[in-house]
Amino acid sequence: MKNHGLKETIERAKQGNEPAVPPKNNVIGFYRFVVDNDPIPFNQKEYEKHKNDKKKILNWVVPEMGPGSGGHTTIFRFISNLERLGFHSRVYLYMSPNFQDNASIRKFLKEYFPLLVPEVEVYCDVSQMKFAHATVATSWTTAYYVRKFQNTISKFYFVQDFEPHFYAHGSEYEFAENTYKMGFRGITAGDWLRDIMRNEYGMQADSFHFSYDDKVYQPKEKQDNEKRVFFYARPVTPRRDFELGMLALNELCRRMPEIEVVFAGWDVSGYEIPFKHRNLGIVTPQVLADSYAICDMCLVISNTNLSLVPFEVMACNSVAVCSKGANSSWMVNEENSILVDYDPIQIADRMEYYFNHPDELATIRKKGMDFVKGTSWYKEAEKVYASMLKGIEEDEKKLQ
Repeated sequence: MKNHGLKETIERAKQGNEPAVPPKNNVIGFYRFVVDNDPIPFNQKEYEKHKNDKKKILNWVVPEMGPGSGGHTTIFRFISNLERLGFHSRVYLYMSPNFQDNASIRKFLKEYFPLLVPEVEVYCDVSQMKFAHATVATSWTTAYYVRKFQNTISKFYFVQDFEPHFYAHGSEYEFAENTYKMGFRGITAGDWLRDIMRNEYGMQADSFHFSYDDKVYQPKEKQDNEKRVFFYARPVTPRRDFELGMLALNELCRRMPEIEVVFAGWDVSGYEIPFKHRNLGIVTPQVLADSYAICDMCLVISNTNLSLVPFEVMACNSVAVCSKGANSSWMVNEENSILVDYDPIQIADRMEYYFNHPDELATIRKKGMDFVKGTSWYKEAEKVYASMLKGIEEDEKKLQ
């Protein structure tokens, strides 16, 4: 059977002949994009047409998404705020198996990502990508396409996590890590990633910090005296430490059997859970907000970059229990959260202590609320706008 390249495969898929992405057992076909570096050339005429534009154009190359994807929500939130600040953005899907025309992806985004402002252009495939003042990779796979796309002044990398850690230390780890050496300018989610990009890969990188959606995550007073712990449970995502959390909660509930644990993030009905609990599964943001508000503490463990969950927890008048480390300390600390080691006994010890010292827990709760009230997605977008504009201006001087 003939093996087709990625571009050829996508064209065949549009004709209904085969999937847009080769099956993974076709190793050479599936990973061909890693070695495909045929340049898409700089278009001097397009540059001359747009070089004096006051409104700079950004191309965003994104992987396909499912409904409510957290990473895409953050990307689209920044794209929308940058549009309000004076950039104009175009979004292009890369290697999308399910969206083969522009109308279908635009309809999908309108339904599931309504925060994306309508002024943003959306396209189902990078083959439609035109000149832009800057082109932005948003994941390690998309970085390979941006590497060869030369029809732009600047190249940026919107880095939300250290993606090599999503894999065992093998080929995909190396494929992901190599993208940090491609010479892009970094826009990172937090200072931990910024420092890694600068210090380990020599990338010019600036960072943004997190905030929360204040239309969904709002403070509520707990209406009863039941002791509850929320656990962000993602057994399908190893970096979220499901097994570690389960051992810690089991130990806590062994000591304090009156505690009820509220699970959300994934359906855990297939697991043996000997303590009192609720299994909410995958839920809407509003259900999450309501769940945080009925819990005294919310356990959020991560072995990679901090997620948005601690900020949402604080905004709902609960207390985040977060794993210690440079990957989280750039925004959470002993003042606004409870920090724990990656040790189930120590986690149980800390949570038991605060259940027995409610006044101290209330102090952390108030400081957490005060902290998140001082954050703003729009202010963070202003930082990103300034960083990108500076990068474009510096890179344009190299063309002259």
